[in-house]
Amino acid sequence: MEAALHDDLIKTLKDRFAKNLRRHTGIDWDAVQAKLEASPEKLQTLDAMERTGGDPDVIGYDEKIGAFIFCDCSPESPIGRRSLCYDRAALDSRKENKPGGNAMEMASSLGIEILTEQQYRELQELGEFDRKTSSWVKTPAKIRELGGALFCDRRYDQVFVYHNGAESYYAARGFRGRLAV
Repeated sequence: MEAALHDDLIKTLKDRFAKNLRRHTGIDWDAVQAKLEASPEKLQTLDAMERTGGDPDVIGYDEKIGAFIFCDCSPESPIGRRSLCYDRAALDSRKENKPGGNAMEMASSLGIEILTEQQYRELQELGEFDRKTSSWVKTPAKIRELGGALFCDRRYDQVFVYHNGAESYYAARGFRGRLAV
């Protein structure tokens, strides 16, 4: 990553961190920045999250692995990751009107993990997300084997989990991811 892009990304992340202190109570930015500076590959991933509209921010610290957890904190599902079906099998099953890709492969290519339902619910405790959009979440194997996939959103001040055929895709449905740094 070029020095100028590196500096711009660090500034963007630092500014977002400072504007949203409720998301990361007790976490010191200098410690976060030190981890980022020591992990250029993670900065590349955060840049990809940023470029696809995720507004990544620190949402916690995982003591087990000694890492800060970044998550997509954009108000709505990241705009650069919408109109995707759930996974490769779903994409391959479509005969017509195929979307441009799938959530699971895009998450992998970005270097992030798609949120589980529990992680999605935890994120919603830090703010109100997906009030107009929805986000695919990691689907249990048994549901996926039967052709379904799960997605979540926030409506009426509640978090809802729904099901859909994994091959479906909508302009207002994307996915959120997280990264340990």
